[in-house]
Amino acid sequence: MRIALATLLIAGTLPAIAAETPSYGPELQGFDYPHEIKRFNFDSQGSSLQMAYMDVQPEKANGRTVVLMHGKNFCGATWEGSIKALTQAGYRVVVPDQVGFCKSSKPAHYQYSFQQLASNTNALLEQLDIDKVTVMGHSMGGMLATRYALLYPDQVEQLAMVNPIGLEDWKTLGVPYLSVDQWYQRELKTSAEASRNYQKNTYYAGEWRAEFDRWVDMQAGMFKGPGKEIVAWNSALTYDMVYTQPVVYEFANLKMPVLLLIGEKDNTAIGKDAAPKAMRSKLGNYKALGPATAQRIPDATLVTFADLGHSPQIQQPERFHKALLEGLQLKR
Repeated sequence: MRIALATLLIAGTLPAIAAETPSYGPELQGFDYPHEIKRFNFDSQGSSLQMAYMDVQPEKANGRTVVLMHGKNFCGATWEGSIKALTQAGYRVVVPDQVGFCKSSKPAHYQYSFQQLASNTNALLEQLDIDKVTVMGHSMGGMLATRYALLYPDQVEQLAMVNPIGLEDWKTLGVPYLSVDQWYQRELKTSAEASRNYQKNTYYAGEWRAEFDRWVDMQAGMFKGPGKEIVAWNSALTYDMVYTQPVVYEFANLKMPVLLLIGEKDNTAIGKDAAPKAMRSKLGNYKALGPATAQRIPDATLVTFADLGHSPQIQQPERFHKALLEGLQLKR
């Protein structure tokens, strides 16, 4: 009887053990990427830093290079499906982790700006001897990709954005300012359970599949492991960057063709949970933000997914990549 009871108790704990969030290092040590990680070493703001990146070559090159820019709670690895689709179509794909994120440096002091991150990325491309690119950004990466296109218009032949944030200026709409210290305290509380609930409701429009857990573990694992304080600190600094540096007012200045891919069930808005309750439902309305953004851009193509959320490239990769590859066919 005791043996049977012990067996049941052990068996009953197995799912909890299997589901336990892994612990990763401050530069995401222990989490595997889909392709070889290379390092770009450079000096910036008085510090020696490194950017991790993937540089994936196609079997049959079409002569174009796509630079993929990850979002705030994402990493280069989350572009896994897009890297495969793009390289199979002949694109060379360069995927950096920005400073402050994922497998790249987490400086104790850094003046984060989209201009700085764009400059870092441009330096990487110069080292790789790449002078013409298509830039694609997801979520916060859409803000960075926009800034990159504005800073280096002669280099960017096409800009693509996947559910970019920053399509509205939250501070002018009344979302309260949170200090870096406040963001830091919030980020220290990051957990797998909270991340999973947020991702289900925002990234995947209420849908959940087992393969999504990999991205929960990736995010929550850094906030659980050794160095979680420096991870949370850099996350707080970059939240301040996102809140205070909107790009929405400059879309009219984009000179290249722009492809907007929008999951309309998305409701992302930075700091929305800190906003007055009556305001929250009015923020992050991507069904309205998508067309409004397309109207601001001189040469925009809008593709919408009525049933998808913030991460359509992960939620429904086949549908998304079919639309992406069609949208990247520049008329020459």
